[in-house]
Amino acid sequence: MAEDRPIEATRSLAPAALELTGERTAPGIASENYWFRRHQVAYLHLREQVEGPRLLEVGAGEGYGSALLAERVPAVLALDYDPAAIAHLLRRYPALAAIRGNLAALPVAGDSIDSVVSLQVIEHVWDHPQFLAECARVLRPSGLLVLSTPNRLTFSPGTDRPVNPFHTHEFTAAELCRLVAGNGLPVVSVRGLFAGPRLAELDRRYAERGGFVAAQLAEPPEHWPAELAADVAEVSWQDFRIGPDLLDGSKDLSSLNGLSDVTDFSGLDDSLDLLVLARRP
Repeated sequence: MAEDRPIEATRSLAPAALELTGERTAPGIASENYWFRRHQVAYLHLREQVEGPRLLEVGAGEGYGSALLAERVPAVLALDYDPAAIAHLLRRYPALAAIRGNLAALPVAGDSIDSVVSLQVIEHVWDHPQFLAECARVLRPSGLLVLSTPNRLTFSPGTDRPVNPFHTHEFTAAELCRLVAGNGLPVVSVRGLFAGPRLAELDRRYAERGGFVAAQLAEPPEHWPAELAADVAEVSWQDFRIGPDLLDGSKDLSSLNGLSDVTDFSGLDDSLDLLVLARRP
């Protein structure tokens, strides 16, 4: 991925005025930099996959992702349930169209959207089939659904209960693909977002504290050692990598039964996040 204008723009953004609750991240905040860069690299990868001209981002949060997507797609509509997020987004990204809406009943006409993007959102949703049905409803036939979510195996290892109190359910790759395909949206691509070499080295350096992420979560940022604060602030989107497509164009998870064609999801076990693309029939 080239070092282009959208990346430079997000580097220079001033700290967000939107309150951080742990439910979303934002650019320009040193202590949030790891999470922001982890999300940013997914947007930068997926913006090359989306189709236009009409794109809906469901759960747009602070709005930086919609702003990146708008560099590629002519008409981007950012949607979030939080009125404070929408008010902030409209002030900070005045070129974007944004509306407040319930993710369980999207205020968008059916068959009207070319791509629906919803990154780091499905794990917050209570009724997953209803959410996917709404995404499918607003998509035009053959429209693209783009999802990302934390990998349960690395985000909440050893427990079925999410460590993040804002998450209702976290998924493995197999679970997410079964959910999406089982709700009538054929899965066409499955990838993982992984830590690169520098993050792996940081994990080793902070091994006694459970790793680099665990060290960040162990105490509030104002209590971090100076070394940890500096390491977090230096994280770049380039410290992450996107793995190859598990389907590689050779398999089609067009139905729940189609998962029998993919018997091994273990290549994604170590991924930080899961990236799934599905297409409305």
